[in-house]
Amino acid sequence: MSQGAFAVEGADPKSAASPGGVRRPRLLVVGSHVVQYAASAFRQMTLDGRLDLTVAYCSMQGAEPGVDPDFGVKVSWDTSPLDGYAWVAVPNRSLRPGLGGFFGLLNPGLWSLIRDGKFDAVFISGYFYASAWIAIAAAKWRGIPILFTTEAHSLRSWSAQSKWRLRLKKFYMWRILSLGKVLLTMSSGSFQQLVALGFQENRIVLSPYSVDNDWWTRQAAEVDRNAVRAKWKIPSGAAVALFCAKLQPWKGPADLLEAFARAGVPNSYLVFAGDGTLKSSLEQKAAELKIADRVRFLGFMNQSQLPSVYCASDLLVLPSHYEPFGLVVNEAMICGLPVAVSDRVGARFDLVRQGENGYVFPAGGVEELAAILREILPDAEKRARMGAAARHRMRTWSPREYADGVVKGVELAVRGGS
Repeated sequence: MSQGAFAVEGADPKSAASPGGVRRPRLLVVGSHVVQYAASAFRQMTLDGRLDLTVAYCSMQGAEPGVDPDFGVKVSWDTSPLDGYAWVAVPNRSLRPGLGGFFGLLNPGLWSLIRDGKFDAVFISGYFYASAWIAIAAAKWRGIPILFTTEAHSLRSWSAQSKWRLRLKKFYMWRILSLGKVLLTMSSGSFQQLVALGFQENRIVLSPYSVDNDWWTRQAAEVDRNAVRAKWKIPSGAAVALFCAKLQPWKGPADLLEAFARAGVPNSYLVFAGDGTLKSSLEQKAAELKIADRVRFLGFMNQSQLPSVYCASDLLVLPSHYEPFGLVVNEAMICGLPVAVSDRVGARFDLVRQGENGYVFPAGGVEELAAILREILPDAEKRARMGAAARHRMRTWSPREYADGVVKGVELAVRGGS
């Protein structure tokens, strides 16, 4: 596909007019790369029909097999992230293509796409790559309103930062996001973060960070829990705590391993679903703590395998030291799992209700987490009650609500002008 000549692929784009004859707003989403979780939202917006949607990808990473540096293994998703919506691959002209640096994505074709596309709004995901700024400049030049999105609920990363760096980060984040007419937030935590930065609430719209609830519900209904347990060599009546994430320091897997050992709950097991640089050290630590016989390492689990992992477990634990949102929380709750998350996990603001469908504990709080494990792992009745509450909560946090938020944001941006 040559630069400047684009053919829309994926779903056949609908007519620009709605069934009632009213012209639908044309929205271009500019994405750095293909994100598995975003596909369900794009499909929902296409089915919803209120927007004429096209997604422009600056890289096809995520749709093609490749080594994930955090997982440490070659990843090839077994569910397609490109079906069900209109998309275009914009040629990347970077001399060193990749997602790791600012100039790793250099897609000059975005300029002509935005110039000639007659879009009513441009939704730019991220701003840490050169192509985002090409899109920003093109939209500003054409007088097209820009929508930005953020899932961050704090300016702090998982590592320590000095006060002056936080002030500088706050300043630059405010200046950049000010270029957007409307700001879409993934959680109420990120909503409040933007208010704290000085943005007016009437410019901020909540668009819930979601997964494909219907797909997860269907897949969960087909799981044979006892058969999965048998493969894991875990008794059907045992209690299982699950960690489902990359085995990286900021995800806090070592905290969970230590808390599980301290909890000392009889007939309980800990399962790690995921891979990464910490795997060997975690295996060694489990042996030192004398709990290796009750810990399982499943390695990287593909999308179609995850419903079985959740349904064969009893509690999801996400002890991240930094987590803008944490979509594994959505997945687990849809599958009927109560959750225990650290207070650095963005999903806690809207999804986790303390003592009702889950728990929130201080990041790094090993003893606090151990106390939670002591409380819930031995109590099958409580786990069932909280799991049902978790599933109920997810009925109103889905791609439908995400689409509602994006439509509201586009309408607000278009009404407000450029």
